[in-house]
Amino acid sequence: MPPDATTPNAPPEPPTDTLAAARAGDEEAFSGIVREHHRRIHSLAYRMTGSIQDADDLAQETFLRAWRQLRSFRGDSSLATWLHRIALHLSLNWRARASSRQRTRDAYEAESRPAHGGDDGGDLEAERNRRVVEALQRLKPDFRAAIVLTVYEGLSHAEAASRLGCAETTVSWRVWRGRRMLRAWLADLMPRSAETKEPHQ
Repeated sequence: MPPDATTPNAPPEPPTDTLAAARAGDEEAFSGIVREHHRRIHSLAYRMTGSIQDADDLAQETFLRAWRQLRSFRGDSSLATWLHRIALHLSLNWRARASSRQRTRDAYEAESRPAHGGDDGGDLEAERNRRVVEALQRLKPDFRAAIVLTVYEGLSHAEAASRLGCAETTVSWRVWRGRRMLRAWLADLMPRSAETKEPHQ
């Protein structure tokens, strides 16, 4: 698979006429592109920030930037890959302040709270998901990006390296180190040799 191949399970490419119309300034055509790609972009931003609210903002900024730069899109990669790179760049530049971290915890707990009381299993799952999200945020941004792209987004190490602008061996090192740190921080939540599972949105 070439380095700029579409990410696994990405939405299909828009029809040529739809993309051409969007590049010509047709807002309705671009809105269709947003609808197709929003969920995946939002998911990437959420995994990178751990915050529902920040993911909302980053997804919006991703599509605003894509709208402004769409005429410069040359088609060297798929549209999904191009949007993914914009979202990743914005997410890597994300900086959390203390107030944002508190907002992250509050928003995530609200999202994870069971609809009905008395569900101990749901409470345990929500707590587990919260711990995973917090552990991801403890990683350095470059390590977190490597984990998100390879473990959660399903990219190969070569593809992740292309997105991050570094060597494949660098990605492999970051994934290895990141996994070890996550396993250490979350050792009480998983059986020996188990992989860190994806937090639910």
